[in-house]
Amino acid sequence: MSPKIVTSVANGNGGGILPLLLMDTLSIGQAVAGQIANTGWPEWVAIGGAILYLVLAARESPWCWFWGIISCAFWAYVAYAEYALFVDALLQVFYVLISFWGLYAWLYGGQAHDALPIGVLPLRSHVGIILAGLLLTLVVGYFFDQYTPAAATYPDAFTTVFSVIATFMVIYKKLENWLYWLVIDTVYLFLYGSRGGYLFVLLFVVYLVLAVVGYLRWRREFERNLNSI
Repeated sequence: MSPKIVTSVANGNGGGILPLLLMDTLSIGQAVAGQIANTGWPEWVAIGGAILYLVLAARESPWCWFWGIISCAFWAYVAYAEYALFVDALLQVFYVLISFWGLYAWLYGGQAHDALPIGVLPLRSHVGIILAGLLLTLVVGYFFDQYTPAAATYPDAFTTVFSVIATFMVIYKKLENWLYWLVIDTVYLFLYGSRGGYLFVLLFVVYLVLAVVGYLRWRREFERNLNSI
């Protein structure tokens, strides 16, 4: 709820809520239109490559890693230069490097040095992963809060740490990676929204939809493989 709406309710002016909502919606819409008009080609490459990466990953195509490399290289520049999200910029550099590993694993990571099948992790593994991730989030967030001018250090650290975790899950084709991305992308949505990056907010809405599609497709393929054994 925006501060203007909270003030209206506190003053008993409930009838003014709808106009204020419309004003906020219009202002955000104008901001998005302005950002689209002012968006440079590096951002469009990052956005287009990211969407292609997710679409192809949902389809289990190794070509997703190629587009991931291109997207993340440009996203690193955008996150650093335009939004002062230094941790996220470092994360994108990591993605570029790790994507080569992902490509190899998807092509030759199977038991017979063939394509890697979809797998799952036991519940106890997720408990350990989440606890370790939260602890590391506190450490990384504290470091960047104390020693850098980075913005939104703890939310940025959370998305960074768990994005690294989820990326390794993608590399090894663990089904649950899509559930992790649902949480991560939701935090990213609010993170870029707080920085005024409404165009990227729309992108993460698309990410959320593709994460749902990816999870459903991978689960169907995983169940099909189980039934064929």
